[in-house]
Amino acid sequence: MAASSSSSSPQRDTCLNFITHLLETLKHTIMNIFFHEQDLEDAEQPSQALPQTIVSSYSSRQLKHQVFLSFRGEDTRLNFTAHLLKALKDKGMNVFFDEEKLEKGEQLSSALSQAIAASNLSIIVLSVDYASSKSCLAEVSDIMDRKDTQGHIVLPIFYHVDPSNVRNIGGSFKTSFEDHELKRPIDEVKRWKAAFVEVGKLKGWHIIGGKFDRPETEYIKDIVEYVIKKLMNNYFRNASEELVGIDDQKKMILGLIEQEDTRIIGLWGMGGIGKTTLADVVYKEVSQKFEDSCFLHNVSEKIEKQGMESLRDDFLTELLKQEIHIRTPSIGQGFIQERLNNKKVIVVLDDVNDSDLMNDLGVQHFGEGSKIIITSRDKQVLKNGGANKIHEVVKLNENDSLQLFSIFAFRQLNPAIDFLNLSYKFVRYAQGSPLALKVLGSRLYTKSKRDWESEVDKLKEYAQPKISQILKRSFDGLDELEKSVFLDIACFFKNESKEDAEEILSRCYRGAVSGISNLLDKCLIDIITAIPFIGIDYCECISMHDMLEEMGKDIVRQEAKELWKHSRLWNPKDVYQVLRYNKGTDLIQGLKLDMSQIDNLQLCPTVFYNMYNLRVILFYFSGWKFWKKCSEKKLFADQDDSVSFPDELRYLFWDYYPFKSLSSFNPINLVVLRLPHGDMEFLWNEDSYQNLVNLREIDLTQCKNLRKIPNLLSAINLKSLCCNGCESLVQHPCLDHLAYLKTLELEGCHNFKKFPEVPNHFSILELDETGIEEVPDSVEHLTRLEQLCLRKSGVKKVSSNISKLGFLRSLYLSHCPITEFPKNPSELYLSETQTEFPGNSILKFRSLEFMHIDHCNNLKFLSELPPYLRYLLAHDCSSLEKVSFTNQNLYELESSDDSHEFFMLFSNCFNLNQDSINNIEANAMIKIGSLVKKWEKESDCDPPSLVCCFPGNEISANTFEYQSMSSSLILRLSPNGCSGRRYLVFVICLVADFAHDHKYEDLICSCECQLTANGGHYEKLKSEWFCSPEFELVQYMGDHVFILFSGAMVKNDEGYQEASFEFHIKKLDLSGEEEPMKVEKCGVHVSYVA
Repeated sequence: MAASSSSSSPQRDTCLNFITHLLETLKHTIMNIFFHEQDLEDAEQPSQALPQTIVSSYSSRQLKHQVFLSFRGEDTRLNFTAHLLKALKDKGMNVFFDEEKLEKGEQLSSALSQAIAASNLSIIVLSVDYASSKSCLAEVSDIMDRKDTQGHIVLPIFYHVDPSNVRNIGGSFKTSFEDHELKRPIDEVKRWKAAFVEVGKLKGWHIIGGKFDRPETEYIKDIVEYVIKKLMNNYFRNASEELVGIDDQKKMILGLIEQEDTRIIGLWGMGGIGKTTLADVVYKEVSQKFEDSCFLHNVSEKIEKQGMESLRDDFLTELLKQEIHIRTPSIGQGFIQERLNNKKVIVVLDDVNDSDLMNDLGVQHFGEGSKIIITSRDKQVLKNGGANKIHEVVKLNENDSLQLFSIFAFRQLNPAIDFLNLSYKFVRYAQGSPLALKVLGSRLYTKSKRDWESEVDKLKEYAQPKISQILKRSFDGLDELEKSVFLDIACFFKNESKEDAEEILSRCYRGAVSGISNLLDKCLIDIITAIPFIGIDYCECISMHDMLEEMGKDIVRQEAKELWKHSRLWNPKDVYQVLRYNKGTDLIQGLKLDMSQIDNLQLCPTVFYNMYNLRVILFYFSGWKFWKKCSEKKLFADQDDSVSFPDELRYLFWDYYPFKSLSSFNPINLVVLRLPHGDMEFLWNEDSYQNLVNLREIDLTQCKNLRKIPNLLSAINLKSLCCNGCESLVQHPCLDHLAYLKTLELEGCHNFKKFPEVPNHFSILELDETGIEEVPDSVEHLTRLEQLCLRKSGVKKVSSNISKLGFLRSLYLSHCPITEFPKNPSELYLSETQTEFPGNSILKFRSLEFMHIDHCNNLKFLSELPPYLRYLLAHDCSSLEKVSFTNQNLYELESSDDSHEFFMLFSNCFNLNQDSINNIEANAMIKIGSLVKKWEKESDCDPPSLVCCFPGNEISANTFEYQSMSSSLILRLSPNGCSGRRYLVFVICLVADFAHDHKYEDLICSCECQLTANGGHYEKLKSEWFCSPEFELVQYMGDHVFILFSGAMVKNDEGYQEASFEFHIKKLDLSGEEEPMKVEKCGVHVSYVA
């Protein structure tokens, strides 16, 4: 227990002086958790990562005290306990001890009980007369009760007593308890005894004393180091729970710190993504392992305010623990450099925008084993600064985002039920940005549902000031070229093809490609891979966070009060006003108009006359409104001629172009021409020369009145010509001279009868639904052809020379009588043909990944399918009986960099025998196992999803060990028997009843899972699978089995004991309406991956 801290004696002062001197050499390793002694009633300030009012809602609470010290004052007050208390406090720990040590009352005082409850751990100094004190025993009883119920840490010190006498209540302890039994209630003494015995069973320190034992100072050093370790582990475990979604990234950075060859670690990401938070968590966990440490916040801002030299002096003063003033630009040779060379330090430089900073601060002089963590929004800064490893700080997933948002919006870990849908809208707007989630959540706290709905409406219209202020710092650091490119992307080219954007912007600004690259490095844009349709090449598209987009648009809004003085217009109402009232000016550089949002408008040919600097026109229909009203026009021509476009125009996209031609336009600077569904009969007069040297793409899809494409002799850089659905088109111009032209699309041009003569370097020919009747022998000259589409065409004969095309990987021959195949296609489309595959003929397709053979009614066998086949659509193959896969290893799958989903559909194949169904199921599980192995090796992204479907109503008990006859299931998870990390991998199996015919575009299976750990901590997972082929109507009949897997079903095990699942199946019709369907049975397979 404790004596009064105000009491003093010569012996005590001597001991304290000795301890102070002893610990002097260790003083710079003070823990980086700061506490202040306060009255017991004062509230502890929580971590800045969380608002104060929610701290108590966590299972791991932020407690007031780190250590509760229990001791018998008369035994150890002036010696051992005083020394231990001083050592703990010197390490920066908040220690509670009873200074009065009064023997008042028969019960433990409420203040002491609260102090124990408000402490992370208790140290019990068990001395000879400890058990003689009733209050000491009351403390022990309370401490041990909290150990059992709250996980309170208990550390006993057996000071000059035998631990066996504590366990067995012998020696002086026996006498003390006998005395208590005479004076105290028997139940109370029994309770004290039981707790006392349990303390004796705990591991602790046995200090015998005397000349044969170690010095007490060594024991104290060991005790303090052990307490630090326990508290740090506990603190950072709690911090990881509170800093939502940061744990995996923290572990990754800690792993980099352990690598000897990694000295400088860069944390890279957009503003507000959590770079500083991640650096702070890592720094606090490892800083005590280094001789010295320093976290330099907001470096760029501090340099602006105080200058580099002043910042460097402050930095070195912090590290060297003495006042430093250097009057030279660099540190140079000398005593300071030598001192730095001898120090093993960890330093965090936060928000760096200049790579020279590392040299200016002298980090190159730090001693061996030092670590430097740098956060920056600019990847190039980190590269130039010598970062050995650069980690991109990733955004939060949807589950973590919802949790963080709820913490600030509701002061709890989950949203209120009535606000769930609204919460998801804010979460999706934030797109994983912790900054946005905190700002939006805090703004909505205690607000009404009506206020929430109003805020949702404002999200897309107005930038959030607090967020924009932080993000705009990145924009302010750009040069003028980069600013212009950024604003064009924000207003016009978000989600557009990277290649198109580079081509267009390069014609607007010299050096635009470099500008785009710099925006990537500064995390202001991103490049995503998109695939519009199965069988079409992946396309790199420019992406941008919604908040950055809104910030860019807000910058444009502030250019002037009058909207016609803005450089870029995108709001439908604003563009409509400018067009209707002819308010165009030479300040306008671009117009983007969603025509589904405006009323009909009559245009005059001179509507663009005053817009001399107009570079971009993007008039389009969006969403379902386009598909449902695809024949509806909104902009009409005032007369049937043409319209005058400015010569500066680079990009012209106009859906339902209302004029008859482009004859009044000089397209000398035009890069992309897209006029789908236009009214044109011709583009420009045949006898007028047009300079098309900059033109890269022409898209005239569904221009049904177009009769002829003009001469393209000057279009020497043309890459793509699309005339799909041009029913009146009878011929195309000579294309032989177009060295860069690689794609010709004539789908639906029924009047085309002859296979087109195109250059040998062509890569894509789209000839679906044409009048072509024969693929001639000359096809063998198209040696670079990769994709040939002839679906529903008039083809009656296909030359056998097609098998000579070594680069052909995608062959679409639905409804065609083909009997010979190319050498090694990766995509084969043979739907509704009379195709049969005799023997093991498919085995020769070593690279086959996509195979469409739906409605092939003559097909009976699919033997020796490649095991790594990614997409197999065999819907309604009514005669199919046998399916088997080769026994080859899946090395191709494991080594592939591709991230396609895996899709195997055998719906309505009711003649499949049981062996075939077993083969299909086994192959699905092998694929999943291989995907998980590949993910283990790489771990940089989630594994791809898998969907497998076949007729049946049984779930294999051998594969899915947990099953239920309903749509929900609860299972117990096996405990983690090893000390290392492990992952939980869930594979789902559902049986759906299609008793009635169902025809729809999308079938969606979904899973909601809750993982629950001991103590009530839980996490929710959610995954959805689209189980129908893209853009195809499928009719299911009878019961079907679905095997499902996705990256969302792989989760780091955080001591979870139980998993509960709820499954749903719903259909989505063309209007976007959902209709639930019945899940007959469900099953789950769990694997544990270390």
